[in-house]
Amino acid sequence: QVQVVESGGGLVQAGGSLRLSCAASGRIFSADVMGWYRQSPGKQRELVASVTGSARTNYADSVRGRFTISRDNAKNTVYLQMNSLKPEDTAVYYCNLRRFGSDVWGQGTQVTVSS
Repeated sequence: QVQVVESGGGLVQAGGSLRLSCAASGRIFSADVMGWYRQSPGKQRELVASVTGSARTNYADSVRGRFTISRDNAKNTVYLQMNSLKPEDTAVYYCNLRRFGSDVWGQGTQVTVSS
């Protein structure tokens, strides 16, 4: 069973940048869809960005133009570059691997943006 582990969260001031990484314990296949989700207290988990094996990307309206998702299949890793961070981006960020309709989740990494 493949597992995914996030890293790169932390505390940053508004306007700053962070880069999240998600490493899979096994090979990422071209059919896998990789995504980043986030959840803040009292809110539902929401999709931030996703990328297919053919590099087709999808972004939440709230992050489009500020965040960039990318994947490196050779390294079995997905990244989320977050620029121009805002306090409302504060949340736990989760990596997701969707393979043939089944989801694998990471444990999450905290991102806190101070004003």
